Amino acid sequence: QVQLVESGGDLVQPGGSLRLSCKGSGVGFRFYNIAWFREAPGQEREGVVCVSGKNEYSETAHFAEGRFSISRDHAENMVYLQMTGLKPEDPAIYYCPAIHYPQTLYCSRSTRDYDRWGRGTPVTVSS
Repeated sequence: QVQLVESGGDLVQPGGSLRLSCKGSGVGFRFYNIAWFREAPGQEREGVVCVSGKNEYSETAHFAEGRFSISRDHAENMVYLQMTGLKPEDPAIYYCPAIHYPQTLYCSRSTRDYDRWGRGTPVTVSS
C-alpha cells in the first residue's frame, strides 16, 4: 500500500522560490498518478498540478502556469513541486495524493480521483 510524506514547506518572501518534496513508499509507486493540491484556511482544497504514472502526462492549474512545475524521480520514489514567483495568495497546506489508475493516460486535479493522501506541508509567503 502506497504511503506519502510531504516535506519542504517553509516561510518564503513574495517572489521567492521553494521546492516541495513528496516521498512515496510501496510497490509500484512509479506507476501511480500523483498530484499536488493545496488548501488554504477557509477555502476548498484545490488541485495545483498532476502527473500520470503511465506516460508522464501532466496538467497545471491556470493560477500555477509558468510558476509551478511537477517532476518525478523514479529511482528515489520522489515527486517534487517546484514553485517560483510565490505570491501572497499561495500560502496553504500542500498535499501530494496518489492513485493507481493504469487504465488512463491522463491525470486529474480533482480530489475525488485520489485515494492516498499524506499529511501535507505548510507554505507561508510573507515579507
